[in-house]
Amino acid sequence: MKDLFSVHEFSKLSGVETSTLRYWDDIGLFSPLKRNPDNNYRYYSLAQLLALNFVTTLSDLEIPLKTIASLRKERDPENFLRLLEKQERQMDMEMRRLRQRYSIIHARQELIRYGMRVDENLLEILFREEKALILWPSNEYKEGDTFIEAMANFICKTSDYHINLSFPVGGYYDSMDTFLKNPQRPDRFFSIDPIGAHKRKAGEYLVGFARGYYGDMGDLPQRMAAYAAEKSLKTSGPVYTMYLHDETCTQDASQYLAQSCIAVSRPKRRSIDK
Repeated sequence: MKDLFSVHEFSKLSGVETSTLRYWDDIGLFSPLKRNPDNNYRYYSLAQLLALNFVTTLSDLEIPLKTIASLRKERDPENFLRLLEKQERQMDMEMRRLRQRYSIIHARQELIRYGMRVDENLLEILFREEKALILWPSNEYKEGDTFIEAMANFICKTSDYHINLSFPVGGYYDSMDTFLKNPQRPDRFFSIDPIGAHKRKAGEYLVGFARGYYGDMGDLPQRMAAYAAEKSLKTSGPVYTMYLHDETCTQDASQYLAQSCIAVSRPKRRSIDK
């Protein structure tokens, strides 16, 4: 085997790009064994592969080059272990951020796609799986306040409750009665966050849709109540209004698409005595 290798040959042996090898040489991080004084060509030895492995290992862990350079001059198992522990903590934080971003993407994709295929004029009974939510504190309304004023008021306080507003947000009504009475004033808000402690229970729900700005439910509450009465359905628990399409995917506020749902139970069939 050859004693010395050009930068291109050493690049093939090590798997490190020639441009990276030149850059690391320029900043004094990893230099060739020799240089040709006539043409300044770089030449590396086979033994340098081990020294290079130290640099590439730490670089792959996204440890700053300045830190790698300082460790090349002086390192021991103890200080190297401390460095790895620090990097592990930083990676844990980054993975948590990535998981949260993934959850936001997944939640929004699910709602947008569902909103694109629904028949928004229909009222129907659908099975809904359990859904984790973060239920916000009760809203306080002043005279004339509606959905948007309450939302704006709470946005100022979200940092106090560690709520990420990038997740889809909806309105929570304590009952069908409160939904009917004032659909522009949800009792609370919620966000669709998988770490949420509140669970929308799995089961059958009466589901309806409305287009319009936040809180503009049109006649949806009345239509849902009439449908339940017509079908002899018993409504129970809160009404959840989720915005399938909001400002993140449409510029026209009149085209926001909301889904409202409330748990229902069907009338029991009477047994016929023989």
